[in-house]
Amino acid sequence: MPSAPPALSTEPAPSTRRGAWTAMILVIACAAQFVVVLDVSIVNVALPDMKTSLGLSPAGQQWIVNAYTLGFAGLLLLGGRAADLVGARRTFLVGLGIFTAASLTCGLAADGAMLIAARAVQGIGGAILAPATLTLIMTTFTEPRARTRAMGAWSSVNAVGGAAGAVVGGLLTEYTGWRWVFFVNVPIGIAILVAALLYAPAARGSHGGLSRLDLPGALSVTVGLTALVYGIISTESSSWASPQVWAALALGILLLAAFVVIESKVAAPLVPLSVLRRRTLAIANLVMIGLGSAMFAMWFLLSLYMQQVLGFSALKTGLLFLPGCLAVIVGTRTSTHLVRRTGPRPLLVTGMTISTLGFLWLSRIAVGGAFTTDVAAPFVLCALGLGLAMLPVTAAATTGIHPREAGLASGLVNTSRQVGGALGLAILAAIASHAGGDHFGPGVQALTAGYGHAFLFAALFTTGAAIGSLFLPGRPGPAGPGPAGPGPTISGKD
Repeated sequence: MPSAPPALSTEPAPSTRRGAWTAMILVIACAAQFVVVLDVSIVNVALPDMKTSLGLSPAGQQWIVNAYTLGFAGLLLLGGRAADLVGARRTFLVGLGIFTAASLTCGLAADGAMLIAARAVQGIGGAILAPATLTLIMTTFTEPRARTRAMGAWSSVNAVGGAAGAVVGGLLTEYTGWRWVFFVNVPIGIAILVAALLYAPAARGSHGGLSRLDLPGALSVTVGLTALVYGIISTESSSWASPQVWAALALGILLLAAFVVIESKVAAPLVPLSVLRRRTLAIANLVMIGLGSAMFAMWFLLSLYMQQVLGFSALKTGLLFLPGCLAVIVGTRTSTHLVRRTGPRPLLVTGMTISTLGFLWLSRIAVGGAFTTDVAAPFVLCALGLGLAMLPVTAAATTGIHPREAGLASGLVNTSRQVGGALGLAILAAIASHAGGDHFGPGVQALTAGYGHAFLFAALFTTGAAIGSLFLPGRPGPAGPGPAGPGPTISGKD
């Protein structure tokens, strides 16, 4: 009598289970990073409605953007170190909880001061959350090729999140009101929180507990950057000789100098000063500052130009940002496929050169300009350059980083982008205000002239980034590591 055939197992193979788990980790990390980056730009299209509803001044409109950016920039290094010290999962959950609660408060804001304060707390939550997303990826994907693909997805989310913010913000503002640009984060945040509780692995920190966090360093750099930005923004209503302006600028410089001193003295600094001696990492972060300075202001200024000069609605403005969103996607996917073969330098130089051409073109905008030739075409060039540059500059900054130090490296490169964005927006908005008012007085002619001058200076920022990129590594050797391959680690003992 023949024996019965062996029973077929319905249990998934271990490799299948692991593949599903790693895919879920990637989805969780990218979804969280998406909402964090989205909230940098989602408010831009809604700013005119917020101004009307809450009685915001032009400086108040800037603070809606910069309160988030400064909270994000100033504490990203602390968030990155926290991910190393107490584990990515715990840091991820705390940051996501703060971010979601602050988003709800933003939507309920009764006046401009409440909204700006809640935006700052939202930025703090993002600063804790964002480094943990990349740390989750780098500790989950250990094989170089898989890690490069995962980093490509994460970089795509960074680029697309910033680009999509204008489109999403326009749709929500038109159909549900500006408050929903914040309320939308609440159900998304809760869903990500549940998924992270189910799938994110619990892990001990590598270096100890929260007692080693450099709180004085974090406080000095955050308040220092805020003072600098406040001083620059104040020039729109006061002269450079005003005590309000120079006192804020002096305080900012002193606090940033104090930050350097603190980092040289504390046992576990946010930024070990030895890091700044690492040529590739230092240059990559300088390039990121130049990139962020131009790109953050681009969304802000174009949104105001289309609504206040061309007279477009919030919905139309948001939808007209779609070509730029697609250009970012194309650029990011292209760089993902090429970066391991070319190295970061060629892609960064190319991307920043393309963006420079776009900004030079945008500097010629006119009151009665045609959208296709005066806005869409140069905007696509700027966005394409951004997409080409995002992954290469992140890859250069994190080359050779040990997984346990991923929080510090990712925090540093993200901080550079946000610092550049905050300072760039303040500087370019001040240039737009002064250039327009000095030459044309009030009205759309002045607004347009000011925006044109600001885009011209944005081209200088991207030119500087392109020149800096020339000093980054070129084509990797045949046996060289990929963007996240083995190499020296970053630590305070180096």
